[in-house]
Amino acid sequence: MPAEAVLGSSTNSAGLSAAAIAQLNRDYAPLGFEERIRRLYTDFAPDKVLVTSSFAATSAYFLHIISRIRPSQVITFVDTGFHFPQTLAYKDELVSRFGLIVQDLRADAQQHQWSVSERLYETDPDFCCSINKVQPLEAIKPDYDIWVSSLMGWQTDHRATLEVFEERRGIIKFNPMINVTQAERDAYIREHALPFHPLVAEGYSSIGCTHCTVPGEGRSGRWAGKPKTECGLHY
Repeated sequence: MPAEAVLGSSTNSAGLSAAAIAQLNRDYAPLGFEERIRRLYTDFAPDKVLVTSSFAATSAYFLHIISRIRPSQVITFVDTGFHFPQTLAYKDELVSRFGLIVQDLRADAQQHQWSVSERLYETDPDFCCSINKVQPLEAIKPDYDIWVSSLMGWQTDHRATLEVFEERRGIIKFNPMINVTQAERDAYIREHALPFHPLVAEGYSSIGCTHCTVPGEGRSGRWAGKPKTECGLHY
């Protein structure tokens, strides 16, 4: 853990102060995505690193690099119970191809069933996401010091404001891909002959749950007709 972690007050599980997080951002800013991942496992205890993936449109890029650098890294998949069959098939393909170790995270069964019977995805999508995505992840965050995400700045206005490191609800978020461009991502996928999610060919650029995803550019197909643009995990 960086020496600055002991300086100043902190409210995150890694014990990092605001000054320490700012220093990490300065240290990691000049590095590329792959270099950032490699350094992460020297600066933080590997067993305290949480990596999540939705196995969405181009997750192969993110997971290919993670699996090459640390094959033993467990990938956490939040299974909302509402995923497209194609998403689950894509997950199986990447697990097989990259030799991934995946743990599925699910909501409390009764709460999930209630969200289904109340059709919360229609009446209150924020609450639906809270039950089926946010709460399950919040429950395991205290077990980790840092959470690795695959957010990219060009995806939304909110994501464009994020730094490589940030403190989010008691954990340090690590956004190593935040300044990766869409062109860079797609070039890597082509170079390594990696598969896109099957629904990309049908016009889906961003893929979430079946009830809340339609074809569209960027994230325009998520929660169409509603002001919602994020599931709540990244706020």
